[in-house]
Amino acid sequence: MDPPTDRSGDHLSPNTPPAGSSDVELTLIVPVYNEAENFPRLVTEIERHVPSPFRVLVVYDFEEDTTLPVARRLAADRPWLRLVRNDIGRGAANAIRAGFQEAPAGPALVVMADLSDDLATIPPMLELYRQGYRIVCPSRYMPGGRQIGGPRLKRMLSRTAGWSLHALVGFPTHDATNNFRLYDAELVRELGIESTAGFEIALELTAKAFARGVPITETPTTWHDRTAGEARFKLFQWLPGYLRWYGHALTAGLGRRKKRS
Repeated sequence: MDPPTDRSGDHLSPNTPPAGSSDVELTLIVPVYNEAENFPRLVTEIERHVPSPFRVLVVYDFEEDTTLPVARRLAADRPWLRLVRNDIGRGAANAIRAGFQEAPAGPALVVMADLSDDLATIPPMLELYRQGYRIVCPSRYMPGGRQIGGPRLKRMLSRTAGWSLHALVGFPTHDATNNFRLYDAELVRELGIESTAGFEIALELTAKAFARGVPITETPTTWHDRTAGEARFKLFQWLPGYLRWYGHALTAGLGRRKKRS
C-alpha cells in the first residue's frame, strides 16, 4: 500500500504518531492578557471539548495581569493547568516562544491566538495529526468554516492572504494567518522561530514547513470575535512580519511548481 499523501501530493512523514492512536498527549499553549472575564469560560470549553490526556500552559507577561488570580484559583484543583511567566520579553511572539520552551517533548502542541477560537475543532485536529499531518490548520475560510465579527479590514486582509496563497501555489490552508494551529513538537524544534512581533509565528512555521514539503492540512473552524478582555492583535505593527512569511511561502510554492514541471 502506498503511504498517504498531503494536499500537495507529498508522502506523509513516517516520524509521526500511528494512525488510530488514541492517546496522543496534547499541550495547549494559551498566551493571555487581562482575561479575567474570559478565563473561566475557556476552562469550561477545555473540559468540554479537549480529549485527555492534555495539559494547558497559560503564558503571561506580568504579575498585574488580571487573569492570574482567576487562573490560580482554577488551577488549584486542576493539575493539568499551569501558569508560565514569559521571561523572554513582553509581547505575543515571546509569549508563544515561552510556551514552546516550557512545553514537554510533545508530541502535539496547540497554540491559541486568543479566547475566540472554537475548541470543538481540537478533536478533528488530533485525528488528522494521528493520520500523519505534522501541522493542522483550523480554517475560517475553507468550506464549512466561518468568521463571526471582527474588524472588517483585518478580515479582508486575512482572507485575501489565505486564498491567494492557496490559489497561486497550493498552500495547504485557505487560512494562512490564523494563529490557532496544531504542531508536531519535534517539527517546531527543527524549524526554529525567527518572528519577534506577534502572531505571524503561525505563518512563519507553516511557510517553513511548506517549503520543506512537510505534510500539512486544514479543517474547518468557526471564529467568534471576543466579547470581553483586551485584544493583543496589532495589525500595522505586525504587518511586515506577515508580508515576510507570505513572500517566503509564495517563493517556496513557485519553486516547488517549477521543480515538478
